[in-house]
Amino acid sequence: MAPFDISKIAQALVQRGAPLAAGAGVLVGGGYLASNAFYTVDAGHIGIKYSRMSGVGNTNYREGVHFLLPWFERPIIFDVRARPHTMTSLTGSKDLQMVNISLRALAKPDMNKLPEIYRSLGLDYDEKVLPSIINETLKSIVAQYNASQLITQRELVSRVIRQRLVQRAQDFGILLDDVAITHLSFSPEYEKAVESKQVAQQQAERARFYVLKAQEEKKKTIISAEGETKSAEMIGNAMKDNPGFIELRRIEKAKEISTLLARSQNRMVLGSESLLLSLMGGGSVSSASAKK
Repeated sequence: MAPFDISKIAQALVQRGAPLAAGAGVLVGGGYLASNAFYTVDAGHIGIKYSRMSGVGNTNYREGVHFLLPWFERPIIFDVRARPHTMTSLTGSKDLQMVNISLRALAKPDMNKLPEIYRSLGLDYDEKVLPSIINETLKSIVAQYNASQLITQRELVSRVIRQRLVQRAQDFGILLDDVAITHLSFSPEYEKAVESKQVAQQQAERARFYVLKAQEEKKKTIISAEGETKSAEMIGNAMKDNPGFIELRRIEKAKEISTLLARSQNRMVLGSESLLLSLMGGGSVSSASAKK
């Protein structure tokens, strides 16, 4: 049996394996290009490209599928939807009262400044910028008002804070859709003093109400007494000028009594005395008037 020639066998393998290796390399390279040459930008996001040759590009890529050169380029995706950020700051008011104030802001990046934002701040721009400018703005604005003004003029304070924050955020390419004060509290000592003041004011208002009520009741009593006096005077004059006025009042009272008794289920017979109709009394009055 002839001995094996190792060199010939290796040479034959190299001659036959070179095309196979080249084909495998083409397949691997094509698969790499196919899997890395495209990227997707989701809804609510904006993409920019970083190139190893020219750096960060200035072109924005909106939602959809986009092409890039593998290894030479890579996508940078920004979330451009408004996101809430809440900050709490402990600061002092103009009258040296400690105020614990919480602020909520809806922030998003300026789509026209995405390359600048990425170069200077990166993708976590909001975490780097918003805490510092919100804390700075709250301290500077709250220090201009007394503690009582922060309560009574809360809408004005919120508007001033919003205007200042919007201006500061624009310097960093950040847009604020909404800024609102969500919580405002003071030290326990100040809140107790405010509560005591409110109680004292309520008690003063209650005492003022009682005084006004007593004055009105006094006026009512005086007017009622004057009315009764006037009524008695008019009745006296009527009796003096016309003695038959008494008989008329007797008839009216008798009519009222008879009406009430008629509605009752009990049946009874009433005389003229029960009905306040005394013919003798009427006759005596009539004879007295005739004598006069």
